[in-house]
Parts: sequence; structure tokens; C-alpha cells
Amino acid sequence: MQEISSICVYCGSSNAALASHMDLADRFGKALAERGIRLVFGAGNVGLMGAAARAARDAGGQVLGIIPHFISTFEPPCEDIELRVVDTMHTRKMMMAEESEAFVALPGGIGTLDEVVEMLSWQRLELHNKPVVLLDEDGFWDPLFHLFEHFVQANLLPRSFAAGVKRAKTVDEALAMILTGTASPQKETPAA
Repeated sequence: MQEISSICVYCGSSNAALASHMDLADRFGKALAERGIRLVFGAGNVGLMGAAARAARDAGGQVLGIIPHFISTFEPPCEDIELRVVDTMHTRKMMMAEESEAFVALPGGIGTLDEVVEMLSWQRLELHNKPVVLLDEDGFWDPLFHLFEHFVQANLLPRSFAAGVKRAKTVDEALAMILTGTASPQKETPAA
């Protein structure tokens, strides 16, 4: 079992998100708190990210929110959490990465996609070796996995990397992958 004390969650900020996705975020936040794992997120008190943070906070867990000043003017930060206000999105993403030992992407929009793909890209470039797991219960991430296969078919991504992108269907499965080390990136071995 790996020692993991802090997990970054990437997920949607829309209050119009499906109830099932909001419930998943709520259960994810509670699960982190129950395991004594700090939740790191984008600080907004909206959508899935607000649901995850409130659930973790209300269950007695530690929560760190990181938000750029310009976003905090129209997207109120979650209350009663540790909050860091930064100048840019780039600073926010870097700080979220530095403060986390693993990354989990729940359903979300273009911002979530940007964040998780950046962590996968950094992983591919060996800028980090932290676990990255995409969590859905309903096939939400199917199109992204189809895109990865398209990249493989076009010889733009090695099958070994695409096959190594981790996906979980339940909160418990995602956390088990991270805590047992099965979600950690594997070094590619050169072909003989």
C-alpha cells in the first residue's frame, strides 16, 4: 500500500451537472475524508467540485482549494476550507500538482479535460510519476478512451501508454488503484 495523504480531484463546475455525477462527487469527497486523505481542488463552491469539497469538509476531512483571483470574482470559493488565491490558471494548476500525490478526474467539461490531459502529458514526459485515474460509473470517459485508441491507430501514441491510462468504475476501485500502486505509471521498456 502506498502512503497517499493528498489527492487532487478534477471535475465539473456546472451546477446543471447530472444528479448522478453530483452524487459521485459527494461520495468521492466523503471517501477521502474517511481515509484521512486531503482533497485538493479548484476551490469553487459550484458543481461537482463544490459537492466533493463540501462532502469532504462536512465529513471532517482536510480540503485545500486553489483559485485564481479573477475566477473568485464570479465563482465563489467553498467556505471553511484552506484557501489559496493565486494570480493565474497556470499557477493554480502547478500548485494543485505540487500539493497532490495522485489525481482523479470525475466527469467534467473542457477545464477538467485540460487538467487531466495535462497530467497525463506530464506523466508521459516523466515530469511526474503520480497516479492518474479517470473515474466514471456511466461511461462518461468512453469518448476519451476512443480518442486515445485513435491516436494509437494513427501511430501518435504508443499502445503501452494508452493501455496504461487508468480508469475506475467506482470510488472504492479508484482509491484502491491509487493506494495499492496499480494506478502508478509503469516505465516503458525498449523493444528488444
